[in-house]
Amino acid sequence: MIRLGSLAGYPFEGPRVLGGWTPPAIAAVFAILYRADPDGRPYDYAVIDVDHADNLAAAGLPFGHPRAKCWERRAGNKWNLHICTYEVPGGLRSHREQIVRELVAIYRPGCAPEQFDQIWKDEWIGSYRAPTAGPLTTTRDPGRSTGRASESDLN
Repeated sequence: MIRLGSLAGYPFEGPRVLGGWTPPAIAAVFAILYRADPDGRPYDYAVIDVDHADNLAAAGLPFGHPRAKCWERRAGNKWNLHICTYEVPGGLRSHREQIVRELVAIYRPGCAPEQFDQIWKDEWIGSYRAPTAGPLTTTRDPGRSTGRASESDLN
C-alpha cells in the first residue's frame, strides 16, 4: 500500500510492476510511477501520470493505453514502470475525476494531459478573519510557502 495525496492521502494498492500486472475489471483511480534511483532510493517513487477508468481491464492497460509511450520515455523503459490503484469506496465517476484533479495538482505528473492548480478564492470560502483565530501561517500558493503569510495573502 502507498498513500498518495495531501495530508493522510488516499490508500492506493501497490505499487506493482506494470509489465506483469493484469488489470481487474473495476472502476478505479490509477497512478503510474517509476523509481528515479532504484539503487540508491529503492522505495522512492515519482508520479508520472494519474487517471481513472470505469473499467481498468478495458482501459488499455498495461501498454495499450494512449499515454503508455510517454510513460516509457519518462521511466527509461517499460520495466521501470509501476502502477498503484485506488478503488473509491462507494465512489462515482465524478469522485474519481475529482481525486485525479487533486493528485495532478499535487504531483504535476509530466504525462498528464491537463494540469491543475491548488488555489482558493475568497468568494468560495469567505475571508479568513476571526476574533478567535490568528492569521494564516502559510501562503495561498503552496509552491511559495514561507512559513508565514504576508498581508497580501490575507486580503
